[in-house]
Amino acid sequence: MATFELYRRSTIGMCLTETLDEMVSNGTLSPELAIQVLVQFDKSMTEALESQVKSKVSIKGHLHTYRFCDNVWTFILQDATFKNEECQELVKSVKIVACDSKLLTQ
Repeated sequence: MATFELYRRSTIGMCLTETLDEMVSNGTLSPELAIQVLVQFDKSMTEALESQVKSKVSIKGHLHTYRFCDNVWTFILQDATFKNEECQELVKSVKIVACDSKLLTQ
């Protein structure tokens, strides 16, 4: 199963990476095992988002910047409103990175 590594840039992914780096530096963990943990993290995040997230959100805002490179879309929105069935949230600035999930099955 192929995965994207973009979840490593999330808060939990950054904390995991920092912890693994510290463990490798201390000699508690081998670099090879740390890489295996990160690969498993990528797979687990992809599977969890596919199978466990059922809610939908609509987003409206001012499109400041957009980019399409290597099959990855990046959008930067300003004054964005996120709306779901239960609540609405206004965000001053947000960066959205989107990848085509069909690329994972190739």
